[in-house]
Amino acid sequence: MTHNHSCYSEEGHTLKKHLLSTSAIALGVVALAAPVAAQEWDVSFGGFMSQHVAYKDLSGSALNPFGDYDGVDIHSTSEIIFTPSITLDNGLTFGVNVQLEGENTGGQIDESYMSISSDTLGQILIGSENSAGYKSMVGAPGVTSMYINSPSISSFIPFSLAYPGGFRQAGLSSYTEVAGNNDVQRLTYFTPSFNGLTVGVSYAPTGAVNVANSFGGPDKTLVLSDIFDIGVNYSQTFGTTSVTLAARYGVGDAPAGGGSDPETWGIGAQVGFADFTIGASYAENDNGVAFGVGDNEGWSLGVTYDIAGPWALEALTYQGEQTVAGGGTADYEAYRIGASRDLGPGVDWDIYIVQLDADNGVIGAGNLDVSGTVIGTGINLSF
Repeated sequence: MTHNHSCYSEEGHTLKKHLLSTSAIALGVVALAAPVAAQEWDVSFGGFMSQHVAYKDLSGSALNPFGDYDGVDIHSTSEIIFTPSITLDNGLTFGVNVQLEGENTGGQIDESYMSISSDTLGQILIGSENSAGYKSMVGAPGVTSMYINSPSISSFIPFSLAYPGGFRQAGLSSYTEVAGNNDVQRLTYFTPSFNGLTVGVSYAPTGAVNVANSFGGPDKTLVLSDIFDIGVNYSQTFGTTSVTLAARYGVGDAPAGGGSDPETWGIGAQVGFADFTIGASYAENDNGVAFGVGDNEGWSLGVTYDIAGPWALEALTYQGEQTVAGGGTADYEAYRIGASRDLGPGVDWDIYIVQLDADNGVIGAGNLDVSGTVIGTGINLSF
């Protein structure tokens, strides 16, 4: 049963130029492909919806002392994903991926990009999407959908005042981006799989535009720019044992007067044997600020067990920290145990318990913390 869900140097400049040249060559191969014959488009879509109902018990100085945060709460997340594609006589497949958010958030489109792929070419992605490094990573496995290795759990436990860790940074998730840039306009190339080994490289002109047409783009001296990422993923099965290994590195140019160039790196692994899967990850973000303020690191560790029949179990943790002004360290610590039952094609039922503790790392006056326990259930639909 499957449950979804470094120091900067001259060598760094050489790496940037090499990766950009590699992507340009791959794109050129596509442009020289044979003429297009009349074909039929496969106009398809899919998506998911998760609805969670949970009881929560919260405490801490980061909460309004006169507020009421306890009791039953509801959280939902959903997307409709449009994926039309066409395969030409020359073997190239051109596709579109546009992800429409089901909730009324600040941006209704999550990701929007074009894909160009074939068995011999590999895959090229052009548009608003996460980097090759992000997409190559793995970490602690899980079977339920209230994620603790991302800000998702903040839907039930509002920890942002107690823990300042940024989105897509290692203090909250091993799935990092350089300085937290996310879904920006970028060019990515993945090689074909060589006996389970895939390498990906990405280039983004800036980190300032998220799922939007840049119309010429901002002044690169004022924003994070020239962002390069590389990711390596190896996945193979040896008899009854499956192994997945991953590593990633990324670097970008800091804006003028913005400190040193930010970097991120991470490693992860999963091993499956019998009905168990164990996995772990470690990642860091160096955001280039003086005295390391805002730098993040974090790690995950977890295990799942697939019971004979429809049930699967999990136990995992994510732990992160961020350097704050004055030399303190903000801490994020979350644990989740849960179970998921397969009810039918694309339908899962989750039950879980999450314990979370966060602290902003300020010593003395100004210290803020929050602790929370969530006992929840969720229905996940994927189609």
